Amino acid sequence: MPWSPLDEDDEFPTLGYDVADWMTAFLLQPDCDDVLPFVPTQEQLDFLVRLYELDPLTGRRVKSRAVISRPRGWGKSPLLAAICCAEAMGPVLCDGWDAAGQPVGVPWATRRTPLVQVTATTDDQTANTWMPLLEMLRGSPAQDAYDVDPLDSFVTMRSGKIEKRTSSATSVKGARAVMAVLDQTETWVPSNGGPKLAKTLRNNATKVGGVTIETPNAHTIGENSVAETTARYAEQIKAGKVKEAAARRLLYDHRAAPLDTDISDRDSLIEGLRIAYGDASADPRGCAIHEPPCSPGWVDIERTADDFWETDNDPAEMCADFLNQVGAASDAWLTMPELRAIEDHSKTVTTNEPITLGFDGSEGRKIGIADSTVLIGYSVTQQHLFKIGIWSQPDGPKGEGWQPPRLEIEQTVRETFERYNVVGFYADPSAGWAQDVKTWEAAYSRRLRARISAAEPIRYPQRNVSATCESFAQLLSAIQQGRLTYDGDPQMTAHFLNARRSPRQAGYVLTKPADDQDYSKIDATWGAMFAYRAGLDAVGKGATRPQRRRKPRRLYG
Repeated sequence: MPWSPLDEDDEFPTLGYDVADWMTAFLLQPDCDDVLPFVPTQEQLDFLVRLYELDPLTGRRVKSRAVISRPRGWGKSPLLAAICCAEAMGPVLCDGWDAAGQPVGVPWATRRTPLVQVTATTDDQTANTWMPLLEMLRGSPAQDAYDVDPLDSFVTMRSGKIEKRTSSATSVKGARAVMAVLDQTETWVPSNGGPKLAKTLRNNATKVGGVTIETPNAHTIGENSVAETTARYAEQIKAGKVKEAAARRLLYDHRAAPLDTDISDRDSLIEGLRIAYGDASADPRGCAIHEPPCSPGWVDIERTADDFWETDNDPAEMCADFLNQVGAASDAWLTMPELRAIEDHSKTVTTNEPITLGFDGSEGRKIGIADSTVLIGYSVTQQHLFKIGIWSQPDGPKGEGWQPPRLEIEQTVRETFERYNVVGFYADPSAGWAQDVKTWEAAYSRRLRARISAAEPIRYPQRNVSATCESFAQLLSAIQQGRLTYDGDPQMTAHFLNARRSPRQAGYVLTKPADDQDYSKIDATWGAMFAYRAGLDAVGKGATRPQRRRKPRRLYG
């Protein structure tokens, strides 16, 4: 028979309750002197219920990818260790419906020999989940019931294996794990191969109908970590930009203290910590997320609040670690909230309105990753930045020996001038594009209201650091005060968030993050600055004033 809801609050079928019961019956509480069963908190049970959601028609698991993001000390590692054990031995698959229309759970071993992986980029990170996992199994009911042999580096059982891996994407490719933990994905960045490893693990899970679960702490915007890209994907889902069939496969569970938490006010800070820590908070009033409140947990938030006020602690790091608030790097040029505030998808740039262009070119590289080549547009009347083209080196073998597609780029510039009313065009002539800039000046200079100089109307003077600093400051001011918008293009967004302020005597210019010179592209920020600067200059030259039509002169014979 098909699934039958137990009551009106039963929204979907799930094996989450069965899995939680299995954990309590077979696993031990880690980091505990007494021999006690592992009992998930109500908050952890809520996550399990959603993680093990089933399709009411097919009985298949809905979630193929999950994120559980909480502050340090909340208990992510023990929960994930318990899930690893359940995936290896517990009732995590649906084998039909019972007489009451409820799912019947069976282990993976009824379908295939399960492989479960605990992965991270360092051994220390895998230990976060691995050590409590061993404590849960050694001397537990599961050890006898499933012939478990919990060795230091891997765990075997009657049918299946749990292992820890700190490997490259190549070495784990083809390992068909039914479940993989991706621990501390806020540290999985391009420079250490984290995104490639995450992609491989997800592909492996897809082959067998498995699941991957990320356990990040709050990430730093602009680092392009796995945690950050997953957060962006979740935002796209929330905005309705992902097809429903794909959107329902992600379980994204991130909770942080409210943004208005004032860390200088103790009462506000305590309330923020109570919300961030949920059931784990040891506040005597109980948790702040359930009604009635759950009993106090194990995290001493009074002590945590005291640590915020120690002078040798970085407030930004404390907010990330203990309030779980996503933040920008200290030298970041822009933040995601600032970009969201100016994102506008409704504007359409017409062929008649005046626009300006900004170009930043690059050359290919034999070693390392080349910069991007960008062409950014700016509507002078609508005060709106938009992407025309961004050309970047592909990842992997396709990117070897890559060069910017010059013919395609030149054609794009030509078509832009044919389509739009271009009144200004500023371009960086470095990186091998000096001759192209001269060609564009010869072809289009007569159309331009905004000019760098009479002799070189397009060539931007990079050596004029003072003018560059001023232009970046003007662009930032316009963004922060909401005087301009942009089209929300994901590539432009990533470039904006990657940019870091590099101080100069006259202000600052924008550079890449110091620890990621290859993968963090910022070229669109320079293209946007060129386009915006040209737009301001075009306004000064009367580009937005209506053109007066001269009356035809009467000729007398």
